This record gives sequence, structure tokens and C-alpha cells, in this order.
Amino acid sequence: FLFIVFAFGLISAGGCSGTQKTSGKPPDWVLKGSGAFRDAGEKVFYGVGSVSGIRNRSLAVTAAEDRARAEVAKIFETYSASLMRDYSASTTAGDFTRSSEEQSVEQTVKTFSAVTLSGVMIMDRWTDSNDGTVYSLGKLDLEKFKENMNRAKELNDEVKDYVRKNAEKAVEH
Repeated sequence: FLFIVFAFGLISAGGCSGTQKTSGKPPDWVLKGSGAFRDAGEKVFYGVGSVSGIRNRSLAVTAAEDRARAEVAKIFETYSASLMRDYSASTTAGDFTRSSEEQSVEQTVKTFSAVTLSGVMIMDRWTDSNDGTVYSLGKLDLEKFKENMNRAKELNDEVKDYVRKNAEKAVEH
């Protein structure tokens, strides 16, 4: 699989729009989830992270934010491996008109993503007052991402070209 590390300067950013608590309908971004989108004409990548069951508010917010950033990273690079194990048996003893049948099917999927992204900003947070789940919305703007890629002197030109081409394709789908 292809392993790419993105390293570039930070995007200057505004702050988060804050936390809202509601037991009503969650914001649209919670329901829409992560992905590549067009937002007001801009090509952007959104990641939605959530965490539940953590009482420490600061820790819950940090975990949700980290998961939102991880969701953005998964848009760029994900390695997935699947293993399927299938077992079946038929047993007879003595009387061949009777048999014992058994079967077992198991599937395991392992997913791995490793990307270093600077500039994923947390744009919003929402807490579900019904169960205390904290949601965070991370955003990476494609144009600002490209600008930072151009500033990345550490990366070789081949990696930069690959990232530019594939970042653009991800939004087109």
C-alpha cells in the first residue's frame, strides 16, 4: 500500500464557533458525516468525530476533535485488509443416515490510516444532551491545503504532484 506523510506549514485560522447543547435535532453536519464537499464554491474536506461515555468535558472535547481530524486523514489515505475464515464440517458415526452439521464464518476487517495534516481546523462542536455524546467538525480547505503544499520544501516534487492530483479527484466524486 502507499504510505504518504504530508508535512507543511500551518494554515492561519479563525476560532471555533463554539459548543451548543440541545436535545433537539443535531446540526446537519452531524448527520451528513465526513467527506469531500463543495461548500459555498470552495472544495473542502470535512471530518466528523464523536465520543461518548467520558465525563471529563475537556478530555471528551479533545477526543472528539482528534477523531474529526482522523476522519479527514482517512479521506486521503486508508489501507484496508480483509480476512474471511470459513469452516464447515459434517460428522457421521456408525449410522450413516444421521449426521451432525456445523459451520462457522468469520470476517475481520482491519483499517489503517497514517497521514500528517496541518491546517485541519475545528469549525464547530455539538453535544447531545440526551446521551452526552460530543461531536466535533473538522475542516480542511483544498485551496489552502494546496498553498501549504507549495510551501513544503521538505517534500519531493513527485509526492507533491501525487497529492495535488488525488486531492482534486477526491472532491470530484
